[in-house]
Amino acid sequence: MGESSLKEKTAKGLFLGGFSNGIQQLLNLGFGIVLGRLLNDSDYGMVGMLTVFSAIASALQEGGFVSALTNKERASHKDYNAVFWFSTLCSISIYILLFLAAPLIADFYKIPELIPLARFSFLGFVISSLNIAPRAYLFKNLRVKETTIISISSLTVSGIVGITLAANGFAYWGIATQTISYVLVMTILTFYFSRWRPSFLIDFKPIREMIGFSSKLIITSIFHIINTNLFSVLLGKFYSEREVGNFTQANKWNGMGHTLITGMINGIAQPVFTSVANDKARQLAIFRKLLRFTAFISFPAMLGLSLVSKELIVITITEKWLASAYILQLLCIWGAFIPITNLFSNLIISRGYSSIYMWNTIGLSIVQIIAVCAMFPFGLEWMLRIFVLINISWLFVWLVFVKREIGLTLRDMLKDISPYLLLSTVLVLGTHYATHSIENLYLSMAVKVIIVASLYVLTLWKLHSVILQESIEFLLKKRKK
Repeated sequence: MGESSLKEKTAKGLFLGGFSNGIQQLLNLGFGIVLGRLLNDSDYGMVGMLTVFSAIASALQEGGFVSALTNKERASHKDYNAVFWFSTLCSISIYILLFLAAPLIADFYKIPELIPLARFSFLGFVISSLNIAPRAYLFKNLRVKETTIISISSLTVSGIVGITLAANGFAYWGIATQTISYVLVMTILTFYFSRWRPSFLIDFKPIREMIGFSSKLIITSIFHIINTNLFSVLLGKFYSEREVGNFTQANKWNGMGHTLITGMINGIAQPVFTSVANDKARQLAIFRKLLRFTAFISFPAMLGLSLVSKELIVITITEKWLASAYILQLLCIWGAFIPITNLFSNLIISRGYSSIYMWNTIGLSIVQIIAVCAMFPFGLEWMLRIFVLINISWLFVWLVFVKREIGLTLRDMLKDISPYLLLSTVLVLGTHYATHSIENLYLSMAVKVIIVASLYVLTLWKLHSVILQESIEFLLKKRKK
């Protein structure tokens, strides 16, 4: 693929990915506000306690095959078909085990109502297993437009279902059904847009060829899930569903923020890196440009979200969720670095080193578990502070491996991300103290957003930021077309 062709395809993928994730997060925001007003922290806590089990099950049935198929130079129908049937059989087997284990899960939390809820919620990963092969096909071929339609449609339908059930008194069952309807609509539409269909000529030989690579991604995903959901498990075990609910709500808002950016990057990063894997110099240049773009978006967005967390929570889902606002402030600091760490891991995977990705994630998870458990007696606040600090510091561990692969140095990384991090931090802190006396929540939030956004763009414009100029030029070009 030529330089200009790859650049155009990358830019288009980023634009469509950004548009797609922007619309998705707006929908998530709208539906989240309505559900937050209809439901309480206990309802979210009930579903939050099961998240780790559903997520691990999904990782097992997905098996890392989307990345494995993407990394194959020429993936045939035989490859996709083997993944489809293998994932389907695995998901059914796992569901049976979890169905039988539901009483044990309920006993762990000492909440009997979790038994039927767990058995219903776990159906989601069985349904989603059916779309792994066609989803991999769309991803490998950078079919971002189709993926956008699928995601937006799924969110819209599932959001309406969730709100309807919550408004009619179904409480946490509404959240669970929303998730099920989301994966169901997504699966149907993925098959429709991919035009890919499975056949009964089943040959699992391609699975044996991919399992060495994908198995490491499975293990990695499990540890990543444990790391991400560690607080939900600990709070559910030692506290109540209310604490789990507040953390789940804060983590959901944090997720909406950084997912907007990671989703945009994920849509193009691995396929683009893989396409230039044989040219390290070119791969390094592309990586650094994506790194600058990610920092340019991520730091002001996530640190800005931390700045207005109190206003946002109280205005949208009322003061009953105020306890989750401080949790959100801390999580957003971590969230600002998630897209950057994600970019590093995409580079490692594109180089074919799933083992590095696996051991690095396992190492992070082990350190996190030890640190969080050690800080548990000091309360949630200190647990979160240590959690955020360790996750940010781990970026330097990723740098060691990326430097070995493509020659990215510490100086290069700091040169690429520091301007955006420092500018965002100064603006957010300055705005916080400048607006501290404003009591009206609506006015406070509006003033904070306007000050940070306008000064950020103005400063970069005066400094002749290449990323800002290229982004504006691309948007103007798209508008003319």
